[in-house]
Amino acid sequence: MEQNTSTANKRFFSKKNTLNIILISLMLLIVFVPSVKAYFIQGLMQIGLFTPTEQTKNATVPADLSKIVFADPKGNQVSLADLKGKIIFLNFWATWCPPCIAEMPSINKLAQAYKDDKDIVFMMVDADGDFSKSMDFMNKRQYNLPVYKAVSSVPEVIFGGSLPTTIVLDKQGRLSFREVGAANYNSKKFTNFIEKLKALKD
Repeated sequence: MEQNTSTANKRFFSKKNTLNIILISLMLLIVFVPSVKAYFIQGLMQIGLFTPTEQTKNATVPADLSKIVFADPKGNQVSLADLKGKIIFLNFWATWCPPCIAEMPSINKLAQAYKDDKDIVFMMVDADGDFSKSMDFMNKRQYNLPVYKAVSSVPEVIFGGSLPTTIVLDKQGRLSFREVGAANYNSKKFTNFIEKLKALKD
């Protein structure tokens, strides 16, 4: 009887079964552990996947920008109309969202590349509006990104509810780029796009 049990155990722990167990465990980690899923997406970014693609061909002003208002952790409010004349990189995210976590390092690198450029504003909008969590998230990872929350309604053309969502408004307040889902923003392609917006006269 013991020999039969031993044989059954050997069959169960064969190379094929062991590999299957490892793969299933890995898939479960990716599905149920946000940080693991984010790390996996970051790995895919490194091989060229998740590149920004949804560039708007005909830029349009999405709505009355003065009615789209955000607040920072100190309670200071700013409308998108207040930022007219600047390129606005606007990202909607949440601390529990794996694709948001995955793309954050690339956004941070992009922001650092333009930290001395007064023509570009970065706004990371916490979809939950929980500054204690979002600021803790940024501080622990040493990201130097300004966090905001929406204090007005936001038109669906800007944010339809999917996380992450990134939009870019040109200096005239026109919607020039919109991406739903994770993307690598620390790329030559996206930097070239920003430079083209900077060069636009009107």
